[in-house]
Amino acid sequence: MHDPSVSRAIDAVWRIESAKLIASLARITQDVGLAEDLAQDALLAALEQWPESGVPDNPGAWLMSVGKRRAIDDMRHHSLAGRKHEEIGRELDEATAPDIHEALDDEVGDDLLRLIFTACHPVLSTEARVALTLRLLGGLATPEIARAFLVSEPTIAQRIVRAKKTLSDAKVPYEVPRGVELTARLSSVLEVVYLIFNEGYSATAGDDWMRPALCEDALRLGRVLAELMPREPEVHGLVALMEIQASRLGARTSSAGEPILLLDQNRARWDQLLIHRGLAALDRAAHIRAPRGTYVLQAEIAACHGRARTNDETEWARIVALYGELAQLEASPIVELNRAVALSMAEGPAAGLAAVDALAAEPALKNYHLLPAVRGDLLSKLGRLAEARVEFERAASLARNGRERALLLARAAASG
Repeated sequence: MHDPSVSRAIDAVWRIESAKLIASLARITQDVGLAEDLAQDALLAALEQWPESGVPDNPGAWLMSVGKRRAIDDMRHHSLAGRKHEEIGRELDEATAPDIHEALDDEVGDDLLRLIFTACHPVLSTEARVALTLRLLGGLATPEIARAFLVSEPTIAQRIVRAKKTLSDAKVPYEVPRGVELTARLSSVLEVVYLIFNEGYSATAGDDWMRPALCEDALRLGRVLAELMPREPEVHGLVALMEIQASRLGARTSSAGEPILLLDQNRARWDQLLIHRGLAALDRAAHIRAPRGTYVLQAEIAACHGRARTNDETEWARIVALYGELAQLEASPIVELNRAVALSMAEGPAAGLAAVDALAAEPALKNYHLLPAVRGDLLSKLGRLAEARVEFERAASLARNGRERALLLARAAASG
């Protein structure tokens, strides 16, 4: 009978090592799909052998050795021409020499960067980039990704298969882009990481208000990226933003799992270690001589909340100004809605309501539940309760998250 502790150890090793394993195999094969298949073969070998032989002292190197041996076998079963075949075989044989772990450490940074940029390539749809990133870099199995995003397993499986085929058909080079292309491609990577974080921080659908495991996956990816790209301020900005927002996770729900909004949270429950880490990341971004980008600005806004011990100590006027700066970089009605909320805190609910009403005709906000939710809140503060009730009810009808819908209906009922 197999020891369950070995299964847990294998699972932990896979979570830690799988991204490095797939990244290194993809460098050799130049095929992300094949690299993942080879990595899965290595995992199956571990599942078969480790319960009997025990977990090796260096499990990552063991998996890499098996994966590269499987790569050799795969190549030898395909019609590779003579000399090229021998050269590839020789390269792989050298890579599986006794000093494999040292060799892996030398390459792992570049390999991980290549894998991140490949999984987040703009040739893929947003949904495909998210699923592939969680699979290849987060070490999540298809059922885990499906549960996290409330999508069926076959849909996620198909999404991942199609993503690999798209990368292969488009002959996407397995490399880190350089020069002008790096900026555009990096923005795609950061978008994927933040999408994963946001789905964990505030689930768009289902009965859970949050899915903290997704926040952890995104934070881990962001921290790795910050170590690999230390001169990119937007990377540090995104890490700072996620660290500070993650600090509030423990205060965002009641013991019954009901949502608690920012202004009602007990700030003593905010994780000060994460806030300090976020402020440190923001400081790193500030020391890089470059204009402030969208993630750095959002992190600055989050920092205003993180530094304040109470709502009254929050620098709302500064937040309004930061949202104004953000709107200049990224014209977005959602940014303007957030600015309206900050304006209501800085100058009163009437000023905020005027700003919200100016957004009423925005097509992008037509079915966005937070527009009537914010309007309802401001009307309530102005004593216009009947109007507030209508807005909260409309917001509830648009909300896809069960917990959020219940909160909005409760606010509607409280409006009389």
